[in-house]
Amino acid sequence: MKVLVTGSAGFIGYHVARRLIERGDAVVGIDVINDYYDPRLKEARLRELAEIGGRQGAEYSFERLDVADDKGMKDVFQAHEFDRVIHLAAQAGVRYSLENPQAYVQSNLVGFANLLEACRHQQVGHLTYASTSSVYGGNRKMPFSEHDGVNHPLQFYAATKRANELMAHSYSHLFGIPTTGLRFFTVYGPWGRPDMALFSFTKKILAGEPIDVFNHGDHTRDFTYIDDIVEGVIRASDNPAEPNPEWDALHPDPATSNAPFRIFNIGNSAPVKLTEYIEALEEALGKKAIRNLLPLQPGDVPDTFSDTSELTAATGYAPSTTVREGVARFVAWYRQHHDGT
Repeated sequence: MKVLVTGSAGFIGYHVARRLIERGDAVVGIDVINDYYDPRLKEARLRELAEIGGRQGAEYSFERLDVADDKGMKDVFQAHEFDRVIHLAAQAGVRYSLENPQAYVQSNLVGFANLLEACRHQQVGHLTYASTSSVYGGNRKMPFSEHDGVNHPLQFYAATKRANELMAHSYSHLFGIPTTGLRFFTVYGPWGRPDMALFSFTKKILAGEPIDVFNHGDHTRDFTYIDDIVEGVIRASDNPAEPNPEWDALHPDPATSNAPFRIFNIGNSAPVKLTEYIEALEEALGKKAIRNLLPLQPGDVPDTFSDTSELTAATGYAPSTTVREGVARFVAWYRQHHDGT
């Protein structure tokens, strides 16, 4: 198949594009490569993809493009006939959305509208896109289920991602475009983002600097290793959404529709306390952290816990990487790519 991967210089996008190339798909990657975090890491991911594509003899190309550029997006779709689109480009980060909401409007709302329009006019066979566990916001019922309402986001980032789900439904309903939204739960692993806890903790612990531990480390996260995430993304993409014949407009299910639309959680279904996550990192590094204990930050939620039974039933998704295994693999990658420290 020919697959468009947006955000292919990003953490998840790089890994998804890599897996698709390795299995023999034709891949077109696009990314704006902004400076939200060090662009050198994004460029290094792109070099890796080019090298892998060359070794595989794969049909792989990359275009530097902002999804908010309407003309640029139209040009890409006119130049290629995509069987699948995997949309992972977005302005990420919960806390940054408190400082620069306009960045989220452009990338997450304008960019997603451009993508939907392009998919509509080309009648793409399936659009799979990134949502987030943050849409659960004020929900306290655990584990988080796609069948529960998500109308109380706690930050603007989550609000834009919830808007994406609603926008996708409208296009599935109006134009018959199969769409699948994936609510990611705290993804970590090699080539991860420097603004996320595992990367910044590792850097600071090795430098002997204190790490900021919010909520005194008492909150839990459904940490999910990148390889498990990629497996789920591609399995979902390979199985286009279909209408739910049992959908009842009098008792509407938020996760499905009478249109070819669905939403899945994609996580590990095994939440871990932040303190345990730090202990796994200390074990992998062979060095103790200096902990600066702080209260919960604005916009953060105390706990996340994914119910992934729907994704498993639909695709066979079965995450298998424990936190200790995943953190150890990240540390091995970090040492290799950061001067052996």
